[in-house]
Amino acid sequence: MRRFSLGQRLTLLFILLLMLCAAVACAVQLWASTQYGNAMVQRLSGGLAQQIARHEPILDARGNVDRRTLRPLFDRLMTFNPSVELYVISPDGDLLADGAPPGHIQRQKIAIAPVQAFLGGAPMPVLGDDPRSQHQKVFSATPLRQEGVLKGYLYIILQGEESNALAAMAWRQALWSTALWSLLLVALFGLLAGLLAWYWVTRPVKQLTAEVAGQENITAIKALAAQPLQPADGNEVAQLRNTFIGLARKIATQWDQLADSDRQRREFIATLSHDLRTPLTSLLGYLETLSLKATSLTPQEQQHYLATAMRQGQKVRHLSQQLFELARLEYGGIKPQRERFAMGELVSDVAQKFELTARTRELNLHIDVPGPLPLVNADVSMIERVMTNLLDNAIRHTPVGGEIRLTVWQENAQLQVEVADSGTGVDAALRDDLFQRPSVLNPQASRENRGGLGLLIVKRMLELHGGGIRLMDSVSGARFRFFVPL
Repeated sequence: MRRFSLGQRLTLLFILLLMLCAAVACAVQLWASTQYGNAMVQRLSGGLAQQIARHEPILDARGNVDRRTLRPLFDRLMTFNPSVELYVISPDGDLLADGAPPGHIQRQKIAIAPVQAFLGGAPMPVLGDDPRSQHQKVFSATPLRQEGVLKGYLYIILQGEESNALAAMAWRQALWSTALWSLLLVALFGLLAGLLAWYWVTRPVKQLTAEVAGQENITAIKALAAQPLQPADGNEVAQLRNTFIGLARKIATQWDQLADSDRQRREFIATLSHDLRTPLTSLLGYLETLSLKATSLTPQEQQHYLATAMRQGQKVRHLSQQLFELARLEYGGIKPQRERFAMGELVSDVAQKFELTARTRELNLHIDVPGPLPLVNADVSMIERVMTNLLDNAIRHTPVGGEIRLTVWQENAQLQVEVADSGTGVDAALRDDLFQRPSVLNPQASRENRGGLGLLIVKRMLELHGGGIRLMDSVSGARFRFFVPL
């Protein structure tokens, strides 16, 4: 089955609507014309029955109706006016006399209510029963009285059979003419509507379809996304075009994000390969030396080589543990086990673990926890890991005799924690990528300067709690501040 295009369907719809409107308009016009014609005929000839009854003897001297006497009278009157048909009816509506040819009478009794309504001055047209058909027609009527006694009615159909035949012929000709002109106008206006629908709807939709259908690669999609939006006030096609452009922009943005993520993944793998290769090469080198020179090395040298190999092995283990933990954090393998606890107490416990290390390096460790703070709903082990990582970095990068300060305070619906040291601080070139995946393509972002994967793990843990971390500006040293929602 053939499927019509949008323009063809709209054109057919307009044509059908126009035909329906034309048919309804013609029907209403015909009905109104008929009603108007009936009213005019009845108004003009409404007194005909009264005039005939006044000038012609309808009843005999005894007040009876003589069919043989009235037949010539009815024939003569209908000869003068062929459009009328005369009848005499009883007060109950029975047919008493008529001038119809044999076999033309179809009713012997008519409804008397319309006659009484007509005589009572009801709004015209008033339709009454036609004795020669099963229809109702306009009429004229007058009562026939003998010495004040109602004997019947003179009942005149104003549009008889001959009039109806001529009217039907004229109506058929007028109807065919009206129908022909209506079809021509419908076709003309349908064609015009089709052209307008093509120009305003189909053509822009086809253009938009051609633009969208050609988006088979990311270059074409980005070209579509670069197009400006059109004013779309009440213009559905323009709104549709703007929607496609918005969709293309989202696809282009997501494509760039995926490309950037893939680039970071490849750089991350290259960086990990580099970071793993260095300690593994050192480890294998020392082990190979021990294997080849086991008999010529002194016990002190063997111990030195073993200790060095052990340190390199621990580096590899620590890095692999961090990688495994980061992977679980990023891909939903770890969920916070929330519970309510006091942040001030946790800060004190973490600082206490580093007291010996700080005393050994002659560092001043200060804790600033103001009055009672509200309990925080978070994973205790994760928040402890965050502070442990930050404090460990601060101790490792603070020179002997330096100072480290831990501060906790409430700010709106958050608890803020800051770890500040008096060390060398963070180089300005590393600030933007400090919490991003390390890249081997950036020679300045070495693992030692960045603090390992710890900061990236810290960021992911805080994001799981709806929190965050940033590096604050500082005159000397580094200031890391993170927050956790209450």
